[in-house]
Amino acid sequence: MAKKGTPKNGKNKAKHTMLLKRKKDKLRDEKETRAQKLKAILKSTQDNN
Repeated sequence: MAKKGTPKNGKNKAKHTMLLKRKKDKLRDEKETRAQKLKAILKSTQDNN
């Protein structure tokens, strides 16, 4: 029979998941902004030529 009450490390797992999600979102946002900056630079160089 399962134990009653709170899970042993449920809070730690939840916190860890939250932090990993935050990290992945930050990396995704940085990647998108970098791609947009590169596109803008390429577009400006093509316009000048």
